[in-house]
Amino acid sequence: MAWTHIIWDSTPGGNVEHIEEHGLEPEEVDYVLLNPEATGKSHTTGRQCVFGYTPDGRYIIVVCEEVEDDTIMPWTAYEVPEP
Repeated sequence: MAWTHIIWDSTPGGNVEHIEEHGLEPEEVDYVLLNPEATGKSHTTGRQCVFGYTPDGRYIIVVCEEVEDDTIMPWTAYEVPEP
């Protein structure tokens, strides 16, 4: 889990728009991906999940797909209850 590239799609319907619908910015998701508290699998999609705190202290889940060993693409992210 040493990602150096995070893929963001700013076209309509892309992952930037999707996370913004949940009140998050790409920079906040980047922070969690690079500073994870926990990992897991999505119960609905089976995709990889990363959990962590945004710089302002919100605990979020990032559902993502590892494209290559050093590259990840977030699908969605949203606030969840702390463990």
